[in-house]
Amino acid sequence: MSSTNSQALLRVEQVTVRFGGLVAVDQVSFSVQRGELLGLIGPNGAGKTTLLRAITGVVRASAGEVYLHGQPLVALSIDQRVRRGMSLSQQLVKPLRNMSLLDNVTLAAGFHKTVSPLRSLLHVDDSAERAIALQMLERVGIADRAQQLPGTQPLGILKRLELARALALKPELFLLDEPLAGLNTQEAKSFANTIADIHASGMTIVLIEHNLGEVMRLCQRLVVLENGKKIGDGAPRSVMSDPLVQAAYLGGDTLAKAQSQEDQHA
Repeated sequence: MSSTNSQALLRVEQVTVRFGGLVAVDQVSFSVQRGELLGLIGPNGAGKTTLLRAITGVVRASAGEVYLHGQPLVALSIDQRVRRGMSLSQQLVKPLRNMSLLDNVTLAAGFHKTVSPLRSLLHVDDSAERAIALQMLERVGIADRAQQLPGTQPLGILKRLELARALALKPELFLLDEPLAGLNTQEAKSFANTIADIHASGMTIVLIEHNLGEVMRLCQRLVVLENGKKIGDGAPRSVMSDPLVQAAYLGGDTLAKAQSQEDQHA
């Protein structure tokens, strides 16, 4: 193992996920350095979301190991992994619709108080968590809607709420699963800019996204999956120029389409 890999914030080593006879992720390995923005891409059904769920513990890896800060995670529950410093912003946004945007994020900000029932009983003042929640809403640009209910919000605002909730967990590793899905071109560019700002603050990010223009604009490195296997890992233009990646991803004209989208969003 190289010294670079051993010092990585996240290491995924030979992870396999099987569902019965189906191999959804097949011996995938990669690392993410602290402060990096890595794009995890591939065609539909490639295994990207399953791999992300294996990293967070939503699904159990059938084989392999995941390390955060050099410590193994596979035996840990989802909440234990979150407390180790990771957070996931999911593609399907499911806020608590009877609570305000502010209260939704406040609940996430109080995650450290729910380690035990006793700790929960001893901490009834949520003023610190509400201050964090308002800060996170400001960070994603929706603080003016803090007292509104999720049910009255368009998808673009709900996506930002999901981002704020995940950030309120104070992660060192931020996992984003198709955050631009369902957004129009203008909304997608604005949301991508918010992700870029979060990364610029020092956050380490793994991004799953099908919007290749924004992927090429945002990401420093790409890992490409096809049929559960890793077929590419490296600098975006180099990876997207690989004939194997082009054939798997968009039938041979991947790079041209990605560069065209990148130029349009520049």
